[in-house]
Order: sequence, then structure tokens, then C-alpha cells
Amino acid sequence: MDVIFVNGAAIPDGAIAAEMQCHSAPNQESAWREAATALVVRALLLREAGRLGITAETDDEEAAIRTLLSQEVQTPEPDEAACRRYFAANRARFRATDVYEAAHILFPADPGDAAARAKAKQAAETVLVRLRETPGRFETLAREHSACPSAANGGRLGQQSRGDLVPEIETFVMALDDGQISPVPVASRYGYHVLRRDRCARGEDLPYEAVAETLALQLATMSWQRAVSQYLRVLAGRARIEGFTIDAVSSLLVQ
Repeated sequence: MDVIFVNGAAIPDGAIAAEMQCHSAPNQESAWREAATALVVRALLLREAGRLGITAETDDEEAAIRTLLSQEVQTPEPDEAACRRYFAANRARFRATDVYEAAHILFPADPGDAAARAKAKQAAETVLVRLRETPGRFETLAREHSACPSAANGGRLGQQSRGDLVPEIETFVMALDDGQISPVPVASRYGYHVLRRDRCARGEDLPYEAVAETLALQLATMSWQRAVSQYLRVLAGRARIEGFTIDAVSSLLVQ
């Protein structure tokens, strides 16, 4: 990687390596870029704070940055009309979570093992044939065949909310009727599943009054983040940055 300089001051490789520990990224290159971006932004903000004479007690750099941003980045509070417009345009975001109960019988197979996948699918199909004849044997067959710890409880997974289970399973469960067993084996990254949906309570739309406070805070935060992003672009445009190009300022969340 190139050495990074911000207005002539180098950002040491060791500092970037240490900062990488604070960033969750899909690979090392992405983590490095996120860490480098964070340190470049930090350098820009501290330099601007120094230029404006903003200092903090006990040389607390974080406090200096907070003071700078509170002084230089100001956004209006969203009024009720703006909140109601956002609420009306995003109704799907403001509803209670769907809650459901389901059970499964897992036949495990690694995603990259074609032979194991075929064997697991065949085993699941065999169990489904038996369940078509006697659906009431689901719990017994789960105890006998399922590789999931839920087998001890007859395959029952307990109460779940949207997002609790992997998408490939949850999507199929939500498409079933209460008490229905999946007509075919359901594939997932874990293998093949025989599914049963026991019950489902669909979340209801929430009234504006129930979310007004949270919605206002959300809009205020979004507005502030946009303003900070623009402010950082201005600072970056004034600075001399060598060895690095900031291309993700808009995604930064400055605390």
C-alpha cells in the first residue's frame, strides 16, 4: 500500500493496522480502506479544529472533534409536517414485526458437497412421504432424524421474529399456512429441511403517534449525517491528500 499523507503528515502503517480492528469488513483490503478512510477523516477534522482554535481539556481529541462538528455542522429539527410526509411514504417501515412458530427436521449437508446434498435431499423426501400418510408423526420423526438440537423438542424452533432464521427458511415458512408441512424439501446453506409452520401473527401497521418521536430522531440523524458528509467533502477538497483517495465519505458515520 502507498504511504498516506494528509497535508504533509504521514499516517503510519501501524496506525492503520490498529484501526482495522475496529472495522468489520468482508476482506482485508476492504478493512484497510475503511480504516485508512477513518484516519484520514480524523486528521482532517483535527486539523480544522486546530485552525479554528478549538482545543479540548487534557488533549482529548474526540472532544475537540465533537466541539468542531457541533459548531460547524448545524441542521434544522424536522417539523411535524416533514415527519408525517416521511411516515406516509414509508409505511412498510413502521409496523410491528411478524411473529411465528415453526418446526423443522434437518438433514445436514455442506453446500460444496454435491453427493452429500443429494443424499440429504433424498432422506428429506423419504420423510415427507411418511408425513403425508401420518402428519402427526412430525415430532417423532424429528427426534429420530433431525441433526438440529431442536430434535429433542420435536423439531420445534420456538417463537421467531422476522430475520431470526436464515432467509431461505423464513421465506418458505411465511408462505405456508398454519399447520402446513412443506410439500418439498427446502434447501439452505445447512442442508435440506422438512418444515412445518405452527402459527403466525402478522404485525400490524403502527399509528403515527406510536412512532412520532423515533421517526423525528431518525430524520434528524439522517439530516445531520448528510450535513457531516458534505462538510467532510469540503475539508477534503481544501486539503492535500497523497497516496489515498476518499471515495466513501458519504457512508461515514461520525460519532
